[in-house]
Amino acid sequence: MLLTIGIAFAFQYGVGPYILDISISNYVTDAWTDGCLGFSTPELQEQCVGNQGVYRATSSALVFFLLAGIAACCKPTANREAWPAKYILFLFLVLATCFIPNAPLFSEIYLNIARIGGVFFVVIQQVIILDLAYNWNESWVEKSNSAETEQDGKRWLAAILVSCAMLFTVTLVGIGLLFWGFGGCASNEAFIAITLVLSIVLTLLQLFASDEGSLLSSAVICVYGTYLCYTAVALNPNEACNPHLGQEDVLGIVFGISITFMSLGWTGYSFTAEKTINGETNLEENLVDDEEKATTTAEGDRKVQGVVTNAQDDNDDNEQPSTAADPTTPSSKPVSWKLNFVLGMISCWIAMTLTGWGSIQGGGNAANPDVSDVSMWMLIASQWIVYLLYFWTLMAPKFLPGRDFS
Repeated sequence: MLLTIGIAFAFQYGVGPYILDISISNYVTDAWTDGCLGFSTPELQEQCVGNQGVYRATSSALVFFLLAGIAACCKPTANREAWPAKYILFLFLVLATCFIPNAPLFSEIYLNIARIGGVFFVVIQQVIILDLAYNWNESWVEKSNSAETEQDGKRWLAAILVSCAMLFTVTLVGIGLLFWGFGGCASNEAFIAITLVLSIVLTLLQLFASDEGSLLSSAVICVYGTYLCYTAVALNPNEACNPHLGQEDVLGIVFGISITFMSLGWTGYSFTAEKTINGETNLEENLVDDEEKATTTAEGDRKVQGVVTNAQDDNDDNEQPSTAADPTTPSSKPVSWKLNFVLGMISCWIAMTLTGWGSIQGGGNAANPDVSDVSMWMLIASQWIVYLLYFWTLMAPKFLPGRDFS
């Protein structure tokens, strides 16, 4: 993924502008400038060619991770094997895309695939971030409960409250800045107002009407929802609604990539987040020897379990021996392929983050307003899905009292 982002930046800000500047015309330059020379200004042409470079790098990553997912389906240990060949395959895919014209593969087909994949990753990202918030809160609560002195315990609880105060402050300041910078038209003000109202309603619901969740999880979701609102209104193609139209959204790119790597880092570190993505135990973990598995289990027992504050540790049946799973038995379910498909969706999200969801803007105008309008609505709809998912985590135990949500 790091290699993909590096190549995407190189194509967007290096190769793309260079191809426009040189006077040579051949098959490769024609492929890169296909459909871009029709734009009215050199600025828009350069942005178009740069975006197509991003699509080449990220579409190669998407194909690579889909192939890796298929390989992991057939052989669960494939994720660990043949890495030199995998790098060669990925670089070959990138090289091959350099000879393919922009239309229709990149500027039409892949662009729409990446938008859909990006929206799906927004939802998955919310699950990961929500899981991080729940576990963050539980970890500090447990440290407070196990503190040697009452004073030390209060410090951990105070740290939770300070973190919540900081996150809610960021949310309120962010919403205020959105009203100040993107207000003035009905659509933007409606999106920002809905963000504010839903943040308040869900926080109050968590505090007074639900036994689940935590104030820290509500604060994290409010910040994330505010970020999604910003990315949506920043794509508004109406110049009267978007004074930053045509300017490069450096802040959005930095936030998008930072949140992505935070999600990836937590997924790799957290056993709970891994279960959230995979839905079941990874077969590769079952292939370790007994000593490694015992160590992993011992470490897992020390970790706060579950994704809600009242979750119980389900590792109490230590009397049963731990044995490595046999990959040939019907009960062994290879699930390592799922992570590859998540990485494929991340490739789509990176493409949308770096290109403003496929919009081409310059000089205060949107070259194709319909593109920006669709992207804006896709993002704001994904924000509503995020809030809906958090609402469900709060109220599902009340709606379905017979189910165990621990």
